[in-house]
Amino acid sequence: MSASFGPFVYAKLDPPVRGFLHRPENPAGSGLVLVHGAGSSGQAPLLVALAERLSARGLTVLRCDLPYRQLRPYGPPRPGDAARDRQGIEHAVASLRSMLAGALFLGGHSYGGRQSSMLCAEKPELVNGLLLLSYPLHPPGKAEQLRVQHFPRLRAPSLFAHGTRDPFGTVAEMENALRLIPVRTQLLAVVGAGHDLNARKGQAGETVVNSILSAFEAFFASGERAGAPPGP
Repeated sequence: MSASFGPFVYAKLDPPVRGFLHRPENPAGSGLVLVHGAGSSGQAPLLVALAERLSARGLTVLRCDLPYRQLRPYGPPRPGDAARDRQGIEHAVASLRSMLAGALFLGGHSYGGRQSSMLCAEKPELVNGLLLLSYPLHPPGKAEQLRVQHFPRLRAPSLFAHGTRDPFGTVAEMENALRLIPVRTQLLAVVGAGHDLNARKGQAGETVVNSILSAFEAFFASGERAGAPPGP
């Protein structure tokens, strides 16, 4: 299947939704919202590669800029941005939900993944599953400062992709953290990759993208909630 994409803006909400919508030629009825990490944007090479490949498989994909990025073209989010960024993610999910009747997934890299998971802990019926790329388990060199307080409240099946050289958490630390999540999880260890999952210089590594795609399709195809809209 081929797919097309173009700019997407939904300004009726505050914060608005801005990004790019990938429309498959033969849509399967399901969708994915992808958000970026700190200091990046919806144009991040890894997000672009995943969106292109997944939309070619029938998934409608919206990759968008978080509210902080819409306000500032460069730099990381500020300490007070997180709540509004989560609201922006919720609006992106709602905008994609209005177009689709099938399952809806939410994915994010690093900061975007953390905020997505926190939002889903607050709103357990929001999506059918999470794709968390390079979850920032703790600041580099500060393993005691774990960012897992919301994990026990997660109710969305969650697939994590994590590099074996990621300074924000080792694979062993991630495995321990995932035990806090009371629903189905899977950890895809990307051998040799750092926090960027080998997406450098405007390109995403083909091997990494293929691994994430295969894991995504297998994990959510086997989940009992993957084929239906969220419910109690």
